[in-house]
Amino acid sequence: MSETPWPRKPQVLSCQSVAKSRLFHVESLELRFANGAERTFERLTGSDQGAVMIVAMPDPDHVLLIREYAAGFEDYVLTLPKGLVDPGEDVISAANRELMEECGFGAEHIEPLVELSLAPNYMRHRMQVLLATDLYPRRLPGDEPEPLIVETHALEELPALLLREDFHEARAIAALYIARDALRQRQSNESPLSW
Repeated sequence: MSETPWPRKPQVLSCQSVAKSRLFHVESLELRFANGAERTFERLTGSDQGAVMIVAMPDPDHVLLIREYAAGFEDYVLTLPKGLVDPGEDVISAANRELMEECGFGAEHIEPLVELSLAPNYMRHRMQVLLATDLYPRRLPGDEPEPLIVETHALEELPALLLREDFHEARAIAALYIARDALRQRQSNESPLSW
């Protein structure tokens, strides 16, 4: 089976700012594709610093989830702790800081698992998913308008979580499945103790 060559990227004819707020910046792009077709695309630009989402495990079988208000849905949702990477901060430090701010825990061990995007046709947003273990109590003040509710859920009960009306963020769902499968793979690669 031969590989199909990658198409040549479209030429950006112009890029203009359409709207800007405290959190969002919308740009309009005029593009010319390799076949000569021209189109206007709009995109929501993101922070070039990136963002983190943390799968924090207080023990080998459970994960911490937070309940926070989601203005887009005008309701409270259950999700993973997450936030932007501050200027000058690396993803490990950002993940530990967000974990302390949102859950009241720090982690002795944090490792990157995967990078996810969200609606890449319309947004330039990347989020690093990290696994945090060996947790210890530590709270930092955050920017949340109210205290977040922290819940502990069994990682192996993901199908039950998916049946809940308040748990539907695609990035959190993907992150939990990725973490669960990575942990399962590690367990299957460990050799049994010999006596």
